Amino acid sequence: MDRIEDCYGFLLGKAYQKIWQMEKAKLSPYGITPVQFVLLHALWEKDGQKGVELGSRLRLDGATITGVLDRLQNMGLIERRSDPNDRRTNLIFLTLRGKELEQPLNQISDEVNQEAMSIFSEEEAKLFKNMLTRLGLNS
Repeated sequence: MDRIEDCYGFLLGKAYQKIWQMEKAKLSPYGITPVQFVLLHALWEKDGQKGVELGSRLRLDGATITGVLDRLQNMGLIERRSDPNDRRTNLIFLTLRGKELEQPLNQISDEVNQEAMSIFSEEEAKLFKNMLTRLGLNS
């Protein structure tokens, strides 16, 4: 490789930084970070999950998921409840306030996706998403 710009890791990192900054800026009025948004989104899809399940699905380690959950709980967006089938485990539930953020935060995510993909044709955007999915989620 002659140039750093030919390195896939460098290119993916720069693309990630750009989209992360766009999302961070648009979420900031709500006091939510992109990682917190991802976790909230997983709960909007299925409320009442175990922290371990969330971490596994989102590919976050235990320390990271615990810290994010702590911050969301301190913000009044989630609550931990004992699992009736296993008292050693907590289930994570959205509060009313957490549920109310679904529409505005999903709208922000859609806007970021549209803005980020605006440089591609519809076909290119679908292909790009497919490649990212294969690269990031199927390994």
